[in-house]
Amino acid sequence: MSPAPPAVAPRPAAFGAAFGCYVIWGFMPLLFMGQAAAGFGSLEILAHRALWSVLFAGGLVWLAGQSGQVRAVLSRPRTLGWLALSTLLIGLNWGVYVWATTHQATLEASLGYYINPLLNMVVGLWLFRERIDRFGWVAIGLAAVGVLFQVLALGRPPWISLILAFSFASYGIIRKRVPVDAQAGLFVECLLLLPLGVAWVAWLTVSGGGVAFDGPVQTAWALLNGPATVLPLALFAWSARRLPLSTLGFIQFLAPTLQFAVGVWAGEALTPLRITSFAFIWGGAAVFAAGAWLRHRAAHAALKRAEPV
Repeated sequence: MSPAPPAVAPRPAAFGAAFGCYVIWGFMPLLFMGQAAAGFGSLEILAHRALWSVLFAGGLVWLAGQSGQVRAVLSRPRTLGWLALSTLLIGLNWGVYVWATTHQATLEASLGYYINPLLNMVVGLWLFRERIDRFGWVAIGLAAVGVLFQVLALGRPPWISLILAFSFASYGIIRKRVPVDAQAGLFVECLLLLPLGVAWVAWLTVSGGGVAFDGPVQTAWALLNGPATVLPLALFAWSARRLPLSTLGFIQFLAPTLQFAVGVWAGEALTPLRITSFAFIWGGAAVFAAGAWLRHRAAHAALKRAEPV
C-alpha cells in the first residue's frame, strides 16, 4: 500500500468530522433497537445497510466529483484488493454490532469501542511511528485490567468487544494507507457489499421472511440505514487520513460512552464486576485525556514563546 498523502485539510475541520462521526455512532444502537422492535431481524438489518448505502455513497461521490477516481480504483487490482479487505472487515464489524445491539449486548459492544482507541495507539506506534508517552501507556494498562474484569464478569472472553475493536482498528489502518479519497473508497466498499445485500433482501421478500416492505413505517426504517451508515463512515474515512491514529483514539471515547448510556437505558444488566471493569476503562480514558490536554498546553506555550515580541 502507498502511504497516505500529506494532510491538506485544516486540523479543526478534520477534528470536527471525527467528532461528528462518533456522535452518530454513539446513538446508532437506538436505530437498530427501533428496527428490531418493528420486526426486523439482525440479518435483515445488515442486508438493508448494504443495499441502501450504495445510493447515498454514490451521491457523495457525485457531489465530490470523484466518479473518475472510482473508475480508476476499479481498474487497479491492487487498490481494489485492499478495499475488498476493508469491505470484509467493515462487513464483519457491522454484522457483530447489529447482532449485539439487538440482543441485549450493547454494553459489551461499547466495551469494544473503548478498547479500540487504545488499540489505535499501539497500532500508531507499530505502523506509523507515532509516539506513546507515559500517559498513553498507563491508559493502555488500565484498559487491559478492565478487559480482565470483563472476562470475570461474563465468565468468558468478551468476544463481541474484541471482534469489534480489532476489526475496526484494522479497517482504520487500511483506509489510512490506501491512496483513495474517502467518498470514492466508501462507494467502492458499498458496491462490493451490494450483491450480498440484494441477494438476502430478495430471498426474504420471496420467502415472506422480511418485514421491510410490509408498510410505510417498516420501509422508512429500512431506508434510514443508508444515510445512517454512510454519513459517519464518510466522516471517519475523511478524518482518518488527516489525523494521527492517536488523536482519533482520543475522540473515539465519545462513541462508547454514548453507547454505554443507551445500553443502561435499555435495561441491560450492570453487575458489580462489570462496573469495576468499566471503571478501569474510564480511568484509562481519563488518563489519556489528561495527557492529551497537557501536551496541547505545552505545545501552545512553546508556540507563544516562539512568537516575535
